[in-house]
Amino acid sequence: MCTAIVGYDPRAPIPVFLAGVRDEMLDRAWVPPARHWPDRPGLVGGRDELAGGTWLAADPSAPRVACVLNGEGPPAPEARRRSRGELPLLIAEGGRLDGDLGRYDPFHLIGAEPGGVRLWSWNGERLTARTLDPGVHIVVNSGLAEPGTCGGDDRLSARVAHFRPLFEAAARDRASWRRLLDGDGLDPADARALIVRRELDGGRVWGTTSISLTTLGADAMTGYDFTAAPGDPAAWRPIPLA
Repeated sequence: MCTAIVGYDPRAPIPVFLAGVRDEMLDRAWVPPARHWPDRPGLVGGRDELAGGTWLAADPSAPRVACVLNGEGPPAPEARRRSRGELPLLIAEGGRLDGDLGRYDPFHLIGAEPGGVRLWSWNGERLTARTLDPGVHIVVNSGLAEPGTCGGDDRLSARVAHFRPLFEAAARDRASWRRLLDGDGLDPADARALIVRRELDGGRVWGTTSISLTTLGADAMTGYDFTAAPGDPAAWRPIPLA
């Protein structure tokens, strides 16, 4: 139940705000954002140690940032399945999505540059692509959250209804975005909660493992804030971009 939040205003000094809230099994190994890929030395992102990809990648020099969420639909054939964690790397590096998408399980992929924000959605059979209008957009596992959407998931609908107006009111202020990304004081059990935690059968725990907030100026990446302790305002730290 990951969430991506986009604030786009092409007239603003900082046109793009992109936040990625990652929900995953807490025991799945990962490392914080850095330049982890020798074959892509310009990219910065957190690295998933199981598959080697990432959930969010940025090219500070482009500037460009990309974020992926799991989608809904039939999975790719096991014999040729590739990790969806490759996709943010492809978009951050080149800005284009091509190749055999049938190798990937369903996904929603956001690619943002100062001049525009794109959303690709693959349901295992068909790819749709759209350019996002200026404003605040929230993407969840069922896709772009619009009135009456979220695939009938009451929790996602409640999350969007609560947080969208708050992020709209936060406008272009990074500190205000970080405060909202820390959960707005909601309990993880609340249907509206952005930061979640669930204990599963067998003792494993699934929940929000990290949050990234990236901002793009007209010709440079202006910030990459990261927390590995969602909900703790003191845990945010800037990621070096040089």
